[in-house]
Amino acid sequence: MAQPILLNLPPRDPRAELQARLQNAPAEHAEALLSALELLQGLHDRGALDLMRGAVGSRDKVLEILVEAANSPESVRGVRSLIVMINMLGAIEPEALATCTRAVPTALKLMTQQPERPSLWKLIRDFTWDKDVRRGHFALITLLRSLGKSLAAGKGQD
Repeated sequence: MAQPILLNLPPRDPRAELQARLQNAPAEHAEALLSALELLQGLHDRGALDLMRGAVGSRDKVLEILVEAANSPESVRGVRSLIVMINMLGAIEPEALATCTRAVPTALKLMTQQPERPSLWKLIRDFTWDKDVRRGHFALITLLRSLGKSLAAGKGQD
């Protein structure tokens, strides 16, 4: 009859393995260690390590100040407003927003390159007969109409 082969593995010592890795680290990672030491020295020279040490030492006070600031009504309103703005931007189609963001720099460039003020007649003419200006008027009127409906709905009016 066949005899089983006994497998006797030496017990594994994780501490010894870590110690061996630590002893070999300077040779294997010399460039990285030198770079890290230079970074530490730079942080020390500029006082950043002292600042971090102070922040860690007074972490309870820093945390207290942060919590106090976060609990203020202004902070709560600010966070809520930020969430509403993010939701509004998320509801806008990216192509429509891209069209608007491309138009603003072009308009600013045209305004700053204008050597003199336009005449009253040119303003009236552009205001009434220029098809692009009329399209802009329609966009503004549509925005104002939508805003007015939202305001009226918020107050429970028609």
